[in-house]
Amino acid sequence: MSHPSFDAGPIAADPPHRTENPLLTQSWLDLAFLHWAVDPADVAPLLPTGTVPDTLDGVSYVGLVAFRMHRVGWFRLPGVPYLGTFPETNVRLYSVDEHGRRGVVFRSLDASRFIPVAVARALFRLPYMWSRMAIRHTDDTITYDSARRWPGPRGAHSRISIRIRESIEAPTDLEHFLTARWGMHSTFFGRQLYLPNTHPRWPLHRADLIECDESLITAAGLPEPVGDPVSVLYSPGVPVRFGRPARPGGIPTP
Repeated sequence: MSHPSFDAGPIAADPPHRTENPLLTQSWLDLAFLHWAVDPADVAPLLPTGTVPDTLDGVSYVGLVAFRMHRVGWFRLPGVPYLGTFPETNVRLYSVDEHGRRGVVFRSLDASRFIPVAVARALFRLPYMWSRMAIRHTDDTITYDSARRWPGPRGAHSRISIRIRESIEAPTDLEHFLTARWGMHSTFFGRQLYLPNTHPRWPLHRADLIECDESLITAAGLPEPVGDPVSVLYSPGVPVRFGRPARPGGIPTP
């Protein structure tokens, strides 16, 4: 079965838009980006209406991204220290819409704070999951643990451990494609939603994968990844500003 294709133009390493009056502010810190290649045909049925898989050289990707959400704040108010700060691990796909806007589509977002999870699920229809999580940073090694509590499937988990290496002075097209995503595609009460974001260019590092034991990708409805990730990256993080969508959005995330 063939799917429509939308022209997204060149990959943008810097945001193609500005956010003068942010809806949300936050920081994403200590990120591990793990990616596997996937067949666009496997991804297409999982994307919102009005979007198709974004591809590079005919290949799409599934990402497992672990990090610390830091001080989520509404409008220009200061970020919340406790409820707005927590570990998170998401499973994401890559999309493009008929306007050529590249984005991410979240299949699951595991977070350790129950109230933000409940609000995001109830009000904004985002697939947040409440999980027991921890992040440990020792010298040049960082480990992310996640075990799902609610709503399930119970037992869905991830344990990622990476060793941080040298900074990347000139990221490849693939590294920009996987990290420089300037919006989120989702569905809000049956209508397509695009929530734009801006942040400084990613400071990226190469990373070695020490351990990856996870079942989040298959729990998100995707085929089990085959072999090692094709890309393993680390970033110390960026401050982020989210603009206003055509319809209300949720708690954004990388």
